[in-house]
Amino acid sequence: MGFGRGRGAERIYVKVNSDFDSTGYMIPRSITWKDGRVFPIEAVKDFRPASSLDCRLPGDCYTVIIRGEIRHLFFERSQDLFPSHFGRWFVESIGL
Repeated sequence: MGFGRGRGAERIYVKVNSDFDSTGYMIPRSITWKDGRVFPIEAVKDFRPASSLDCRLPGDCYTVIIRGEIRHLFFERSQDLFPSHFGRWFVESIGL
């Protein structure tokens, strides 16, 4: 899957299936790649606020386990005026 982080990383927007628990916490469950491949998220190890540096939009970073490896999954909150569009998910990858 080749997720990376750092300078020159390409931002790739992905479909993410997620659940909300009774407290309103959003829990990502799987990532669906553009070509249809689905990667189940085995565990969420960490969550922290992480804004998008280039767009300066608020967001969050989830540290997840996929295929036994630690990856970072980002949720970028939207500044959109439409209530049903509150954000989108992305990963950073080099050389995909």
